[in-house]
Amino acid sequence: MNKLKIEKQAQVIASLVEGNSIRATCRIAGVAKGTVLKLLADVGGACAEYQDKTLKNLDCKRIQCDEIWSFCYAKEKNIPKDKRGKFGYGDIWTFTAICADTKLIPTWYVGKRDLEDATVFIKDLAGRLKNRVQLTTDGHKMYLEAVENAFGKDVDFSQLIKIYGQTEEGQKRYSPPSCIGTIKTKINGNPESENVSTSYV
Repeated sequence: MNKLKIEKQAQVIASLVEGNSIRATCRIAGVAKGTVLKLLADVGGACAEYQDKTLKNLDCKRIQCDEIWSFCYAKEKNIPKDKRGKFGYGDIWTFTAICADTKLIPTWYVGKRDLEDATVFIKDLAGRLKNRVQLTTDGHKMYLEAVENAFGKDVDFSQLIKIYGQTEEGQKRYSPPSCIGTIKTKINGNPESENVSTSYV
């Protein structure tokens, strides 16, 4: 079996990291699509393993969490009936935690936007930290129970709730309306108000 030289592997990875599509990367590097996909899966697995082993006992002080929406195959509302409820079809959320001081991402998790997956994500985060932190999430209710399950009372936890403006009647939108304000809500401990933010995440 042919194996890409390390220089070619680096070129493929650099192209992907720069935001090029799979097909564009194939053209740039002169390699087959299957080769790019296999390398991407191998490197992704190696990175996930490295992160899992290395990012432990972290001295973070301020953590921000949020979710990024995407979908596999089709958006949730467009999934054919025979594929509904099956893994790999519909809305997918990437939970992300970031240290506001260092910009390190201690953990991330891909799943559904529900209490079960939020709990897995927050418990993994709690297990990577060596001290009490100030934690800020958005106003999603799933975080209330997930954070309590993972940290108990050993966290300074706030939620930043966004207030959105009204959309014009009948206007179709592909994103939420403009954010016109925020409400900082203390949930647990003594979070410093000036550090209640989700700006980095």
